[in-house]
Amino acid sequence: MADVYVYRFKGWDGPTESDVRSRRATLETIKEIGDPIMESQIVVDDGELDAHGFFCGSVANDSDPAEDITDEINSLYLRAAARDSEALNLDEATSGAHKYMLQLESRELRKQAQVLQRQQKQSNFAAAESDVYGKTVLDFGQFGGSPAG
Repeated sequence: MADVYVYRFKGWDGPTESDVRSRRATLETIKEIGDPIMESQIVVDDGELDAHGFFCGSVANDSDPAEDITDEINSLYLRAAARDSEALNLDEATSGAHKYMLQLESRELRKQAQVLQRQQKQSNFAAAESDVYGKTVLDFGQFGGSPAG
């Protein structure tokens, strides 16, 4: 398995909300149906593409940012596992350097996933804390009195 770049795109029949927000494809696929949005580029495993070059995984195909992060974490782990699998199938004597690079890439992908997981946990905690304290502050503010009396 290999990494590939996928992009959101605008169809030639006009940009629709579903084109821009929910579909991604390889450049080869997009060139036949529309124009890529280059800044939307993400890296995915080629196993996440359908037979036509459309991204069928869920990374960044959801409009919910929290889901995007979870899906990105899953994709990073998938890409790491693909490298681990490839490294296990290599003959140590003939491909030592290549095996080492695959293992190194796998570790780096897992580190990226772990960093995102920590950020996600911190963000979830901060959001939950803000929600709890935000409601408390608003409830006290509705009384209209000052603490001094």
